[in-house]
Amino acid sequence: MSTVPSGQDVAKLRVVVGRLHRRLAQRSNGELTFAQVSALVTVEKRGPIRLGELAAREQVAAPSMTRTAASLLTLGLIDRVPDPDDGRSFHIVLADAGRDLLDHVRSERTALLSERVSRLSQDQYEKLLAALPVLEQLAEEDD
Repeated sequence: MSTVPSGQDVAKLRVVVGRLHRRLAQRSNGELTFAQVSALVTVEKRGPIRLGELAAREQVAAPSMTRTAASLLTLGLIDRVPDPDDGRSFHIVLADAGRDLLDHVRSERTALLSERVSRLSQDQYEKLLAALPVLEQLAEEDD
């Protein structure tokens, strides 16, 4: 049986998820933009990866990804390695500094969320845990 969501409920969910996301994204980004952090995460998950594929996965134009990757390369957060199948091309991989930065960002964001969750009542906490599988399903669905 499929439930037809009310527009109001879906809008409320969108606002709540958006606010929570903004608060987490603002935590520990330091001097990096959202696009830079997002690209680092994608390189971590999918790397080695070609620049064009990275742009496609991030849903940005190739010139935008070229600028993002250039800044990450300058900061020492990613490295370029030769493409084993095409000597004229290269792949992008996460550098140790990029991995360290992502670990730091995740720790900061987890601490923020942990602090907020710790203020919930036991009943609220149990409801949140019960909702996690549904939220994971929504997050994992392909477009």
